[in-house]
Amino acid sequence: MSYIPNSIEARDVATLVHMQTNLRKHQEEGPHVITRGQGCRVFDDTGRDYIDAVAGLWCASLGFGSERLAQVAAEQMRTLGYYHLYRHRSHEPAVALAETLLKIAPVPMARVVFQCSGSEANDTAVKLAWYYWNALGQPRRTKIIARQMAYHGSTCAAVSLSGKPDMHAGFGLPFAPFKHTEFPHYYRRHKPGETEDQFSARMAEALEALIQTEGADTIAAFFAEPVMGAGGAIVPPQGYFEKVQAVLRKYDILFVADEVICGFARTGEMWGSQTYALRPDMITSAKALSAAMQPISAVLISERIHEAMLAQSDRLGNFAHGFTYAGHPVAAAVALEVQKIYA
Repeated sequence: MSYIPNSIEARDVATLVHMQTNLRKHQEEGPHVITRGQGCRVFDDTGRDYIDAVAGLWCASLGFGSERLAQVAAEQMRTLGYYHLYRHRSHEPAVALAETLLKIAPVPMARVVFQCSGSEANDTAVKLAWYYWNALGQPRRTKIIARQMAYHGSTCAAVSLSGKPDMHAGFGLPFAPFKHTEFPHYYRRHKPGETEDQFSARMAEALEALIQTEGADTIAAFFAEPVMGAGGAIVPPQGYFEKVQAVLRKYDILFVADEVICGFARTGEMWGSQTYALRPDMITSAKALSAAMQPISAVLISERIHEAMLAQSDRLGNFAHGFTYAGHPVAAAVALEVQKIYA
């Protein structure tokens, strides 16, 4: 296809690599250019409007064009447009947002670790699981179990967690420590005459068999979304998480709830963990945390995890993890205002 010289379509094709896109087809057909958004609608460069029923990538939970959030962002940029959380530095927006998240957490949580994306949050949770078991003198616990068809992000660890072969092909992934158990799609995968409860029992048995095959003393954590989003909006069948959590407790395996999509009322409760009675050791969140108006994510950690982190820091010194923009004051201020709107 030929493009008008210097048009946004021509400039796009000449400069950008697009995510989750057929690159050859994009070279031939070009982009669909979105110019603005208002409420639940977005508008393209021809003036046509669309109801964005997916809310961007399941993240623009309050729609587009919020003057209230724009004012909060602008004021924070004027006051403190950037600072980091390294080496004892802090600022009010990050502290206030952390306080709010701990207050509304579905189960008691002790601290918050900020990042910039859901992928980074899940990567951080993987590292924290390893840090935890090293602190407890069990360094062999390096393996992480997730589920087939799960989506946990695109960074190296997060995509290894993900159970989608199309995201592994061509990259030499997943990394060896990441294992995958069966996914609980009752509608597609139940046997004739099998009830939801029986199906859930079979899924839990498959998880336990994988743990026993790999060796329970080598398993660090199990990751699961309350509702599997990109895998097909798979709602867990009756009894599934009750049985899975019993297996995790039996073998003392950490449970990480990936609430990047489900968090902030996507399942009717503020957290999917509330809807499905989950008791995770860590919770990852992003997307609707800031209604997608700023890039920010968070890992909520239990007292169990935090105490081990303190002990390890006693031995090693600095907690050697972080991101330049983690807890960014503008992103944190916007996310805090979003939480006020939700409340």
